[in-house]
Amino acid sequence: MEKRVIALGFFDGVHLGHAALFARVRAEAEALGATPAVLTFDPHPGGVVSGEQVCLISSLSGRIDLIRRLHGISEVMVVPFDEAFRAMPWDQFVRVLQRDYGAVHVVCGHNYYFGYRGEGNPERLVAECQALGMGADVIAEVSLDGVPVSSTHIRELILAGEMEQARRFLGHSHTLLDTVRHGYKLGRTLGAPTINMEIPAGVVAPLRGVYVARAFLPEETEGRLAVTNVGLRPTLDRSENVTVESYILGFDGDLYGQEIRVEFYRYLRPEIKFDDVAALRMQIQKDVECAQKMEKEIEK
Repeated sequence: MEKRVIALGFFDGVHLGHAALFARVRAEAEALGATPAVLTFDPHPGGVVSGEQVCLISSLSGRIDLIRRLHGISEVMVVPFDEAFRAMPWDQFVRVLQRDYGAVHVVCGHNYYFGYRGEGNPERLVAECQALGMGADVIAEVSLDGVPVSSTHIRELILAGEMEQARRFLGHSHTLLDTVRHGYKLGRTLGAPTINMEIPAGVVAPLRGVYVARAFLPEETEGRLAVTNVGLRPTLDRSENVTVESYILGFDGDLYGQEIRVEFYRYLRPEIKFDDVAALRMQIQKDVECAQKMEKEIEK
């Protein structure tokens, strides 16, 4: 069986704390001649235990993309967190890692709990791995400006539209990964054709309003400057659900059905209901001009 060094966790948002863990996995895998890998879960264990939906920073596909693209770990193994897995004793889980996944070394965070009733903890994990002849590392808490890096804190920043602060704690821009959907095609009448995306179920929606963003098209590594609206489109009175519409500057192609990544950089203004379409058109132009002025300031 292939030897693996495995990162253990849910990794919502894939933030700076997770980055420290992945760096350790890559280093240990290189030293041992093993494959770096991530073992994560779906759905969120907390939601299964509580019976309530947990609001996440990233969808499953978004998490996988971030881990592979930013941290160079291509092997991401997703384990269904169902009732059978929830009932598994903690020490059995460690043995499964060795027997079924080829783990020779595992890495977890300081607050990693696992197994039946969360009885497994980092100390027990290290002791059991030693007994089985495996290595184990526990990554200490990572802080920024004296504030612990956590998915909970980052989620609050996103809800408040504080994308620049969220970026500092994530180590990358907040990202939406979704398939472009058909909209009402009214953007063309405003001189600003948009791509339409949705916030995946269970994923946090940023504060309603307009953002400076970048859109990454298929097969492109350089993002294109975009003005992105998150909201209900009150002037057009067309939507009952939160939608994400991005006007990609200088682009007028057909992206329907393709997977696009939008990265949020800066909150421009709240969502406004204008008196008429003409006023909306004028505001869109102002938003574009603001985005162009900010382009040199934002990370590419």
